[in-house]
Amino acid sequence: MKKTIVIVDDHILIAKALQGIIDNFAAFEVIYVCENGKELMQNFENSNKIPDILLLDISMPIMDGFETVAWVTANHPEVKVMALSMQGEEKSVIKMVSNGAKGYLLKNAHPVELENALTKLDINGFFYPDWASKIIFSSLNKAKDAEIKISDREKEFLKYTVTELNYKEIADKMFCSPRTVESYRDQLC
Repeated sequence: MKKTIVIVDDHILIAKALQGIIDNFAAFEVIYVCENGKELMQNFENSNKIPDILLLDISMPIMDGFETVAWVTANHPEVKVMALSMQGEEKSVIKMVSNGAKGYLLKNAHPVELENALTKLDINGFFYPDWASKIIFSSLNKAKDAEIKISDREKEFLKYTVTELNYKEIADKMFCSPRTVESYRDQLC
């Protein structure tokens, strides 16, 4: 039995061409195409056709890929979402993965790459090409380093923020100016 796919892309010509390519793959079939995340939500809520895999563009009107992957992850965690986009920069990759995407592929990929990516996503539960994996691991290392770098004064500030004290009172307790207290807040947020 073929694995089912839904394509979400606001460029209909691209989506239909992609559908034609995927429908020629032995193990996959496209069951429908949506123009944005809102249309996908309506299809999920009004039908019983929930796909195995969702191919999702990022830049779309009404409801973009970032919002859509978060909604799908929260409401249909069994659906494996793969971002299929022209956006390969770190910010986009990290945001899609953080919101629940299990795969990422650029639109300039060859059809053979797409079929391999879909197969690996289906079998392994995830697929990230080498360039995306490097971005993800680099981001994890940055986050790990950021967690460690909280000064004693920032810890003291955090201790006071869970009380009912306002920033002026916290500044008095810490023997500093309210502006310094605000800078602690800005550094931690």
